[in-house]
Amino acid sequence: MSDKVGMVSIEPDPLAPYFIAPARRVGDLLFLSGQAAIDEDGSIVGAKGEPGDFDAQLEQTFANIRRVLEAAGSSMANIAKVTIYLTDMAEFPKIIEARKAHFTPPYPADTTVQVTGLALPELLVEIDVIAAV
Repeated sequence: MSDKVGMVSIEPDPLAPYFIAPARRVGDLLFLSGQAAIDEDGSIVGAKGEPGDFDAQLEQTFANIRRVLEAAGSSMANIAKVTIYLTDMAEFPKIIEARKAHFTPPYPADTTVQVTGLALPELLVEIDVIAAV
C-alpha cells in the first residue's frame, strides 16, 4: 500500500512549523489537513476582532483549500466531503453562502459543527476536505 500513499507539498508551506502535511494522497483520494485563515507567510488573516474577520477568514480558508487541491492535481469540483468547524454557529448562514459561491452541483457531503476553539485562538473557522484526484 505504501506505493499508493503520498504527501502533497506546497511552497511556501504555512503548516510546516506545525509538522502537518497539507494533504495526503491515498490511491485516487486526497485527504486535506484542516485549512484555516493562515496565509502563505504563516500570518493569520482576519484575526479575531478585526473588521470583517469571519468573512476574511472564510475566504482565505477556501483559497487555501483550492491551492492544496491544485498542487495535488485536483480541483474544487472533485471535493466529495467537507467538515466545517465553527467557533460560533451564528456564522452558519455565511457557510451556506460560501457553499453556493465555491461549490457546484453535485454539492459535497458536509458536516458542520461548533467547537469551543481551534488550534490557534485567533481562528474562527477550519475546514477539512476529502477529494478525488
